[in-house]
Amino acid sequence: MSKKRILIIGINSRPEFTGIGRYTGEMLTWLAGQGHEVTMVTAYPYYPYWKIQKPYSGWLYKKETPMPGLTLYRCPLYVPSVPTGLKRMIHEGTFFMSAFLVVVKLLFKRRYDTVFTIAPPFHLGFLALFYRFFKGSPIVYHLQDLQIDAAKELGILKSGPLFSVLFNLEKFILKKADIVTTISIGMHERILNKIRRPVVLFPNWVDTNLYHPVRERDNLKRRWGFLPEDKLVVYAGSIGEKQGLDMLLHIAATLGTHKQIKFIICGTGPFKEKLAALAIELGLNNVFFFPLQGDDVFNDFLNIADVHLVLQKGDAGDLVMPSKLTTILSIGGLAIATANPGTTLYEVITANQMGIIVSPDNELELSNAIVDCFEYDHSQKRINARNFAEHNLNKDVILNKLSTYL
Repeated sequence: MSKKRILIIGINSRPEFTGIGRYTGEMLTWLAGQGHEVTMVTAYPYYPYWKIQKPYSGWLYKKETPMPGLTLYRCPLYVPSVPTGLKRMIHEGTFFMSAFLVVVKLLFKRRYDTVFTIAPPFHLGFLALFYRFFKGSPIVYHLQDLQIDAAKELGILKSGPLFSVLFNLEKFILKKADIVTTISIGMHERILNKIRRPVVLFPNWVDTNLYHPVRERDNLKRRWGFLPEDKLVVYAGSIGEKQGLDMLLHIAATLGTHKQIKFIICGTGPFKEKLAALAIELGLNNVFFFPLQGDDVFNDFLNIADVHLVLQKGDAGDLVMPSKLTTILSIGGLAIATANPGTTLYEVITANQMGIIVSPDNELELSNAIVDCFEYDHSQKRINARNFAEHNLNKDVILNKLSTYL
């Protein structure tokens, strides 16, 4: 494999260990480890806390070289503590402007062989087009989710005329990029409906050696303050508007008579405080809030769950693909996922019999599914989940495929 100079542009990166930043960080490390010369223009780490993480601070640019072959240019940006639709636009706009100055600077350095741009934010594609105009480097435009569609269908933004402008800008980028890639079949189909051109499927991956099943996992529960016989229902991930986690608290209230069933909400996000306040208001003593768990204990933490929840509202559809699912499958976890028929999430779980699907926004159906998980044997689904991860989501296989497009 020939060694290349690769420029990556994206707002999320290492050391963020959830969401897009986690995958980007692992990709950077892998590419540099293969001998490529990798440069990334990115922001200071802020997700999912929605504040700049220590030891980073301030409004200055910073250049880092965390390992041989990898250089990061950190760009300052505005980070809202409560990311409303308008504030997200400002947030992404400030990054675009600060990143633009770094891209201009890179024009005076040796040409990169490829520019790999990660959306969202979708408009970072214009930075890649700007660089290509002067240097001629081909562009790989990678969509981790369909940001504009999600903003419209989830009601994050309201303006009809604004969406017309945004969709036209997105279509321009999709037409001009040399290669367009995305992470799921459902998103692949939606992109094809926007513009008829080849789209490469490049799914998110998992390190199946790092995330694996643990024997006698019930004994691990003591480390987090639970008894081995407790039945733990775990949601681990971003706590935002597209998950509908307030429904989970109402389910916890209705299942209060099932004394061994306990709910864990692990993570952070703009709606965590509101959820914690609602739990107090409902007088729940079977719901526990945990902070994000570090990489050193995350595999064990995931293994204490008897049931994992992959929740999103029905109107999220194939606009996003929950990144938490890959690690759940890799540890052989039993997942209950909310998804509509025809979506990628629905099809992949049902076709491989590796989880339970319930209708989005259906409190009664989700509650019954949780109880069902403790009344019936679902061990084969756990085995299927682990097998699927090993054969379809292996990190090295997927990143080797990616490298052929760089």
